Amino acid sequence: MVKAVVVHEYGGPEVMKIEDVEVGKPGPGQVKVRNKAIGLNFIDTYFRSGLYKAPSLPFIAGNEAAGEIIEVGKGVRGFKVGDRVGYVSSLGSYAQERLIDARILVKLPKKISYETAAGMMLKGLTAQYLLRQTFRVKRGNVILVHAAAGGVGLLLCQWGKALGATVIGTVGSKEKGALAKKAGAKHIIYYKDENFVDRVREITKGKLCDVVYDGVGKDTFPASLDCLKKRGMFASFGSASGPIEAFNIGLLVQKGSLFATRPTLYDYADTPVRLAAMARDLFSVVARGKVKIPVNKRYKLQDVVEAHKALQDRQTTGSTILIP
Repeated sequence: MVKAVVVHEYGGPEVMKIEDVEVGKPGPGQVKVRNKAIGLNFIDTYFRSGLYKAPSLPFIAGNEAAGEIIEVGKGVRGFKVGDRVGYVSSLGSYAQERLIDARILVKLPKKISYETAAGMMLKGLTAQYLLRQTFRVKRGNVILVHAAAGGVGLLLCQWGKALGATVIGTVGSKEKGALAKKAGAKHIIYYKDENFVDRVREITKGKLCDVVYDGVGKDTFPASLDCLKKRGMFASFGSASGPIEAFNIGLLVQKGSLFATRPTLYDYADTPVRLAAMARDLFSVVARGKVKIPVNKRYKLQDVVEAHKALQDRQTTGSTILIP
């Protein structure tokens, strides 16, 4: 038996319970992983609250971790006992050990620690597809990153700068502004004190942005569209303030023939080959120091309720991990 965080009903952080669970033996195509560090992400709160529906109740929470393979099932190729791996899965990571499909594992390079991997698998791969696929950022682009001091936000700032873009970041406090600035945001907007649309117009001298990366949702829409130049891209990848309500698609015409998309990692990393290529790109920029993964807070697995409260209250910056 191992410890895991189990959700029996949707609700607030208090619905998560630490329980003993039986892991069992890996089936064909599966491996058993002993998690060494577990990532904490906003999507975890969406599943816990019921905003995103789990396949069934009860379920083990969590969507990413890094650890060591301790058992291999039949038919698994390319992995063996003792391999260091990271993964993003649809639920099940908030546990000391778990079974997982080997197809969604990636091997960790020696330079990538378990904590670094757990703090970046979901957020880092999200940044990869946003910057390199959803809208392929290139030198000279101007990008707006909402919640620039958050887990994904800090990676977008660093990686965006490394790609040669001018990064504008919105944050809620001076402390978070300093973090985003250090990460690569050239301009900081304090959304509680300033109208971010007016500030974007001022900063860009009316030229506006090529792309807006928005993990906030309700509170920043539709104003984000006013930050885009003609044929610009609005990429919504999260709903920290609540989901964006349905809107008339004609709004995109009114704002300048804009593009709007709501991408998800699972549609980009939908095969082992694509996942491996994305991971190589991510690991490369981290290993070369172009992108740093700040693990700013660590919680014990049994303190997961406290961790979720801090995440929801936007008290966290960078990556937060659970130690099983």
